[in-house]
Amino acid sequence: MKKRFVRICAILLCAAMLWPLSACGSGSSGETEIPVSEKAVEPVGRGKRVYFAGPMFNQAEKDFNEEIVSVLEEYGYEVFLPQRDGIEAAQLEGKSEEELIKMIFDLDSDEVKKADILFMNLDGRVPDEGACVELGIAFGLGKRCYGFKTDTRSVELGLDLNPMISGCMIKIFKNYDGEQLLKEIKEYLSENEL
Repeated sequence: MKKRFVRICAILLCAAMLWPLSACGSGSSGETEIPVSEKAVEPVGRGKRVYFAGPMFNQAEKDFNEEIVSVLEEYGYEVFLPQRDGIEAAQLEGKSEEELIKMIFDLDSDEVKKADILFMNLDGRVPDEGACVELGIAFGLGKRCYGFKTDTRSVELGLDLNPMISGCMIKIFKNYDGEQLLKEIKEYLSENEL
């Protein structure tokens, strides 16, 4: 039953990503936080285990992910970063597509379940599909969900995040300058816990 619920959440999040983004917002207001609606599921616990969700398909993405993770770890959070802590490439050699899917899905979804917090990179024309599924799993299980955005592509088109994504978030850090974003996250963590 639980597995079915998680799959339904993942499907709904994927469908929400495909919904026309033109209905999602009215552009950039220069604010560093995107207001979010009341949550349907109240986050549980105050633990400090973080699952970092986001794209990791080129060196720039990986480098920025690691910068964000180092800030979280500096403030005492234990972070699972799939590009660093996930399955090593050597373990994937010689596996069928079905085996690869199962290995990666099982590991990442189990790590989301173990986490107290999901911290998501929302950059891209639309947020990364896999990260959206991880967000759906985390939100459905009552995890505390946060995001950050430095990408201007959707804003340039007068669009913002899909409400099915931003609605899962407690807070979204938003600054188109990566260095400033890092400073804002540090300032927030010096006064608040995730």
